[in-house]
Amino acid sequence: MRRWLAVLIAASFGLGWNGLATAQDYPARAITMIVPFPAGGATDTLARFLGERMRAILRQPVIIENVGGAAGSIGVGRAVRSPADGYTLSIGTTTTHVLTGGLYALQFDLLKDLEPVILIGNEPLLIVGKKSLPADDLKGLIAWLKANPDKASVGIAGVGAVGHLTGLALQKATGTKFQFVPYRGNGPAMQDLLAEQIEPASNFKALLAGGNLKPFAITGQTRLPSSPKIPTANEAGLPDFFASLWYGLWVPKGTPKDVIAKLNATITQALFDPQVRRRFDELGIQISPLDQQSPEALRAFQKAETERWWPILKAANIKVE
Repeated sequence: MRRWLAVLIAASFGLGWNGLATAQDYPARAITMIVPFPAGGATDTLARFLGERMRAILRQPVIIENVGGAAGSIGVGRAVRSPADGYTLSIGTTTTHVLTGGLYALQFDLLKDLEPVILIGNEPLLIVGKKSLPADDLKGLIAWLKANPDKASVGIAGVGAVGHLTGLALQKATGTKFQFVPYRGNGPAMQDLLAEQIEPASNFKALLAGGNLKPFAITGQTRLPSSPKIPTANEAGLPDFFASLWYGLWVPKGTPKDVIAKLNATITQALFDPQVRRRFDELGIQISPLDQQSPEALRAFQKAETERWWPILKAANIKVE
């Protein structure tokens, strides 16, 4: 009996040490971060920037894989079905990790089939239009939209995405009517700007600098440090009109807790870097407060956002194909 007990204890200790060694060795190879939109959009830009910072800290490449379609749900599904070993990450937004659950008959559960890693930050949306659009400010744009119902087209990153819901809210608040044109992501929408747009502020940074677009307002509560001349919607004549898009990082269900902790610590370290903070300011992204950067905080926030938005989606009776 003693010999059997001694062997059992030794085996248990052996298992413990092997598990510890695996955690210490992570990552031992390249990590894939799935972006649920085509290249060129806000999420893709953020993912590539963070991926480079993670590579420097973890000393392993972070490969960006763009899997667009169905407002991001195809890419998220790809992450859900991946091995739970920490080598596949799912970066996403309010749209991809909350809103799609209220729009599509998903083959997975957004709250149960993914493990949260960190709430990265949020950004306001920017109302912009073609330079040739006959309006110079938000009041002028609203007047033009009222005088020309259904003549303007708004590009959105999928039916039911944050930009879509913000556009619906804008129509309701202003009594205007315009068409929505769904794209597979923000990047394609930028390339085919039709008339008036409502998109994440970071999408249009370069285009605004080049003078190719006409900015009307941002939907945040304060102006962007990177574009202080652009007024908030509230300042521009649309009282109490606010909207934002948030970003988070997840891994497949069953990923070891110590691996999640290491990923969380890696992103937290990256977000603390002054260079990263300056870059986020340029993009118009506000980094989440430190007390909101834990996996538990993201889980609670995602659940609260689900309870907030799903009833609104159902009441709007939005149809998806």
